[in-house]
Amino acid sequence: MKTLMTSIIATACVIALSSSRASAEIACNDEGDCWHVKTKHEYKPEFKVRVYPDDWKWSESEGKKYKWREHDGRGYWRQGVWIEF
Repeated sequence: MKTLMTSIIATACVIALSSSRASAEIACNDEGDCWHVKTKHEYKPEFKVRVYPDDWKWSESEGKKYKWREHDGRGYWRQGVWIEF
């Protein structure tokens, strides 16, 4: 019985930890602004935003093209302005 309870508790912990893991991605616009996205969004094609996995890194030769931006809320960068949607 003790082994069964331990197994149930361990399984519950694994499920809780895996379900609370936030998915993160990196979004970049065609102007080189990049930001972290905590939840998956559908960006309209006219926003000109590309989404990459969280472990994506720009190459050394692209270092002057891309820059990190901070933001609050859900949206995208356009001409240096955060646009919420």
